[in-house]
Amino acid sequence: MQNLISMNLSAGDLQEVDAALETLRRVFAPMIALETQQRRELFKMGDKSEAFCRQTLAVLAANPQIVPPNLGLAEAQADLAALDALRPRVLQLLQLTERAEDTLLALGSDLMSVSLEGYGLLKVSGRNEALKNARRALSARFARGKAEPATADDVPAA
Repeated sequence: MQNLISMNLSAGDLQEVDAALETLRRVFAPMIALETQQRRELFKMGDKSEAFCRQTLAVLAANPQIVPPNLGLAEAQADLAALDALRPRVLQLLQLTERAEDTLLALGSDLMSVSLEGYGLLKVSGRNEALKNARRALSARFARGKAEPATADDVPAA
């Protein structure tokens, strides 16, 4: 029997998670969501581009006499500071999200494993009339095409 994870979240745990998510929503409210087309059209800043941007901002800050007021140097410096502050936190969020997705996958896999074994037991032991309808309803999971019940050959072995 497969049991990749055993997890029992208390009501208090879930309240803490919900409160943390609400805090994140509030703090991240200024963040934007781009449309696909917008993403395609934007300049992308990779590692080399980031070094270029940092050097350019440093040179411009060191030579304010050449910077026109409408360039937006102060805003660019603020953007760089926000990027530096946000990046490590987003990395942590991505890592947590990956673990959460892996946990959901493992929980679902554990459920499928037990359910398939249980279904196999119903096929073998549940031949009486009381379980016939339940077995037939469960067999719909393995039906191919339209809503035809599966035959014994369609159901994978547990």
